[in-house]
Amino acid sequence: MSFDRRSFLASAVVGLDTFRRKIALFDFNQPPYISREKSMTDMPNIPLTSHHRIEADGVQVFYREAGPADAPVILLLHGFPTSSFQYRELIPRLADRYRVIAPDLPGFGFTEVPVERGYKYTFDALAKTIFLFTQALKLTRYAMYVFDYGAPTGFRLALMAPERVTAIVSQNGNAYEEGLGDAWQPIQRYWREPTLEHRNAIRAGLTLEGMRHEYSVGIPNPDLINPEGYTLDAALLARPGNVDVQLDLFLDYANNVKLYPKFQEYFRTEKPPLLAVWGKFDPYFIPRGAEAFKKDIPTATVKFLPTGHFALETHLPEIAIATREFLMEHREKTVSGEAVL
Repeated sequence: MSFDRRSFLASAVVGLDTFRRKIALFDFNQPPYISREKSMTDMPNIPLTSHHRIEADGVQVFYREAGPADAPVILLLHGFPTSSFQYRELIPRLADRYRVIAPDLPGFGFTEVPVERGYKYTFDALAKTIFLFTQALKLTRYAMYVFDYGAPTGFRLALMAPERVTAIVSQNGNAYEEGLGDAWQPIQRYWREPTLEHRNAIRAGLTLEGMRHEYSVGIPNPDLINPEGYTLDAALLARPGNVDVQLDLFLDYANNVKLYPKFQEYFRTEKPPLLAVWGKFDPYFIPRGAEAFKKDIPTATVKFLPTGHFALETHLPEIAIATREFLMEHREKTVSGEAVL
C-alpha cells in the first residue's frame, strides 16, 4: 500500500478541526464533574458490621452488630444449618436506623461451647442462652426477626419476657402444626421412633451436597444462590461432634411442636405487631403456617415471595424493604421518650 502524503495531511486537518469543535463543548474553567473528595463525601453512609464475643450461660456467644448504640434494637435469630452469616447482607440494610444484633446459636457458627460446660442441646437450652445473652448486653426492648430454628428460640424469649418484644418478623419461622410440610416426614419418623437407624438416615444428608440441596430446594432458579453460605455451613457442620449436636436438635424439635399452643396463646394475649414474610415454595414450612398467624393476630401482615426456605438468598431487597416498612409502621415511644419499635 503506497503512502499518499497529501491525503494524509488533508485527513489530519479534518480530524483536528473535528477535535477542536468537540473540545469547545467543554469548559475547562469548571471543576471536574466529580472530584475524588466529593465522590467520597457523597457516598451512602453504609453502616459497618462489627464482630464480638460475650460470655452468657457459660458460653462464648459470637455475634454481629451494626447501627447506632442508642437506636431501637432488632435481634436477628438464624436457623438450621446457618449462622449469623446468613444476615450479612440484611444487617447493613437495617442498621442505618436500628441497632442490629445477630448472635450465633450454640452449636452453630462461631459461638464456642466449652466441653466442660456439659451443654445439653435442646431448644429450651438455646433459648435460655440467648435470653442470658440479651441480659449480658442489657437489651430490655427489641424487635425480633426469626427464621427456622430462630422462631422457636425467639418465641421462647417472648414467653420468658413478653414486655421486651416490640415486634416480630417471621421469615419462614413456624408456630403452627398446619405449617409443617411433607419434608418433615423423615424427622417426624425419628420423633416417633428415635432409633439409631432413623438417626443415621438423617445423618446421611448432613454433608456439603446435603447443604447445597437444603438451600436450593423450592427455589425456581438455584443459580441465584451464592455458594459461600452453604459451603461455610458444611465446613462448620464437619467439626468433630457437630453432626450429633444437629441430630439432637432434630429430635428435640418435637418439643417445639408441643409448645405451639403456648406460642399461639402468647400471640392471642399480647398481639405483638407481626409480619410473616414467606418463601411460598418452602417444603418444610408451607404457606399455611404463615396464614395461621392471622388466626391469633388478626392484624398480622402476611407476604409471600416466589422462592423457597432460604428466601434471603434470592429476595434480599424485597425482604429488607418489607421489614423496614413494617418496623417504621409500628414505631412507638416509651414513657421516657426513648424510641423503640
